[in-house]
Amino acid sequence: MAQHQRSDRVAAAVREEIANFLAEGVKDPRVTALVTVTGVEMTRDLRHAKVFVSIMGEDSQRASTIEGLQSVQGFLRSRLARSLSLRVAPDVHFVMDESVARAARIETLLNQIRTPSADESVAAGEDTDGGRAASTGDDGDTTR
Repeated sequence: MAQHQRSDRVAAAVREEIANFLAEGVKDPRVTALVTVTGVEMTRDLRHAKVFVSIMGEDSQRASTIEGLQSVQGFLRSRLARSLSLRVAPDVHFVMDESVARAARIETLLNQIRTPSADESVAAGEDTDGGRAASTGDDGDTTR
């Protein structure tokens, strides 16, 4: 059980260090989009770190940013070795975390369900003019 707790503590330290590295700015020009570290999973032997990142931007920006992050893995591993007191620095593997984008999509769909459009209100028989009915006078003009 103690090994599992240690891997959680190391994962939190790795997450913090990588977040600081990204906040300071990555020198790779391919990393152009906003990158957020959403989580880190460590293996039990602490030799591999799977880093989940959320990348905001278009698909082309996401692809180039993930390539840029993969290219700085070696530098990041040496930085982790210096900052963490571990016998072996973990290999870092970046994985796209789509949960943030998926949550935003679900939220958009829920908002569309909660607030029906005006066309749907008319089709449902709801009164859209606030209770004011239009009347036609003797001369054919519509008055309210």
